[in-house]
Amino acid sequence: MGFQDAVSNCLRNYASFSGRASRSEFWFFFLFSILIQIVISVLGVVLPDVLVGLLGIAVSLALLLPSLAVTVRRLHDVGRSGWWMLIALVPLLGIVLLLVWYCTRGEPQPNRFGPNPLAASVLGTMQPAG
Repeated sequence: MGFQDAVSNCLRNYASFSGRASRSEFWFFFLFSILIQIVISVLGVVLPDVLVGLLGIAVSLALLLPSLAVTVRRLHDVGRSGWWMLIALVPLLGIVLLLVWYCTRGEPQPNRFGPNPLAASVLGTMQPAG
């Protein structure tokens, strides 16, 4: 899944906490969020601080639900419940464990959260033999 596909898929599934998200979908949306915050920071040079602050808050609130949703779907891909996100509240250990799960390859077979998100994209790009 490419950058544009990942971002559009996350925004299309704005608040969908069911299903699974591949590593590329998760990390590309993470990158998208960072790039948006960088653009807002750069706008701080041109726009008044109050306006940039309000814009930053509005964008952060707008991206909160899709960020939470893609995180839960990413945890589903490695066979974990979305409630495991709360382990981030455990200092250091929680963040490290989540980072490991975010970087781990998803389960190749369908799991209790749905089919492998990469199976459909791989099958869709295969050319018939002959």
